[in-house]
This record gives sequence, structure tokens and C-alpha cells, in this order.
Amino acid sequence: MKIVIVGAGSVGRSIARELLDKGRTVTLIDREGARPGLDEVTWVQGDAAELDVLEKAKLAEADVVVAATGDDKVNLVVSLLAKTEFGVPRTVGRVNHPRNEWMFDDAWGVDVAVSTPRIMTSLVEEAVSIGTVVTMFSFAKSETSMVEITVPETSPIVGKDIGDVAWPRSATLVGVVREGHPRPPAESEALEPRDELLFLAHRSCLTALQRTVVPRGLEETTAALPVVRVSDEDED
Repeated sequence: MKIVIVGAGSVGRSIARELLDKGRTVTLIDREGARPGLDEVTWVQGDAAELDVLEKAKLAEADVVVAATGDDKVNLVVSLLAKTEFGVPRTVGRVNHPRNEWMFDDAWGVDVAVSTPRIMTSLVEEAVSIGTVVTMFSFAKSETSMVEITVPETSPIVGKDIGDVAWPRSATLVGVVREGHPRPPAESEALEPRDELLFLAHRSCLTALQRTVVPRGLEETTAALPVVRVSDEDED
């Protein structure tokens, strides 16, 4: 699989290293050219918003293009050119400023938008929220998201078997994290306080999902529960 990454900042280089470790073929495009420490990468120096630079990087042969610069305008232009001029099957666009996130869709050739500020916000919410649905990430061209909700001690689903809970129809439980360890959602397993439940859920059912775990009238009690989990996630 050939992957072209635009932008050799800390984000672009980190992605390149991870992909190289997985045995992928990586090309990096950057205005400043090659950087030390990534000898296995094919480097192309130039402005990625220019067609001749993208042609030099052989974008037409790429399976995935990752627009990872610190400039949202450049990331949008690269994604659009990758789709319209080179027919790249998959594009990933980095969103630097949340106010621009609405533009990162298929109209601009973006298949997957990755917003660092939104991810960091989700991690903070996940670390301090109990009994509240937290959106971890959303799937492109879909109204489905991966969401998390931590079961409070006062929840009526505590002690119930997973298979006996009437989950909303558009929410699928895909995993449970208990005491820091992931486990499959076995229907015969009883739910415990502080279980972290991971769902694939349509946005239309998020309110119903939260009411299943925390019915109306319990919000104030839930909000008073102490937080025992600390997230030390740090993203460059």
C-alpha cells in the first residue's frame, strides 16, 4: 500500500513513522524537503498545492493521501486535487481549527476528517464524564459515531445482564472497558458501576442511549459522583 503524506511537521512525521513500522510505502511532500530520521521515506520537496509537485509524488499511484499540514486551506486543496485530478481512493484531512471543520467533507474531497482539537476535547470529556454520552469520533459520510458512556453507580442497568438491557435500536454495544481492561460485550455478563461502554451509534439515538443508562431525575446525583479516572493523553 502506497501512502502520500503532505506536511512533514511533527504530525506528518509521526504518521510516517507509524506507517513505516507497519510495512507501508510512504512518500512525504514538504516545502523544506527531507528531514533526518526518515531514511525509508521518499521525499518530494515543493508546494503540495501545485499539480506538478503532486505529479512528482506520483499521487495517481497512491492508495491514501494524508493532508497533514498546519494550514487548513492547504489540506483542503490537497484533498480536492487528490480526488478530482488523481482519483485517489482515500483521503484523510487534518483539521487544525474547529471553525473550519464543516468544510472537511466530500465536497472538498475529504473522506475522513481528523480534528486534533476535537479529539483532545473528547479525551478530556471521557476522562471526567460519568453518565454522559461522549462522542469519540465520527465516521465520514455517515451520521454514525463511536461514543462512550461510563455507567454511574446509581444507574438502573447496574447488575443487569447486557443482553437484558433494552438498548436503542440504532446503538450497537461493541466493547466494555472494566478496570482498564477491554472485554467483549457478552450478553450474559452483568454490568458493573464504572464500566465504560463503547457504542457505534447513530446520532438520532444518543439521547435515548443516555436515558437508558441515566434516566431522567438521576442527572444531579450522577454529576456529584467523584471522578476516579485520569487521562494523561498528550498529543503533539
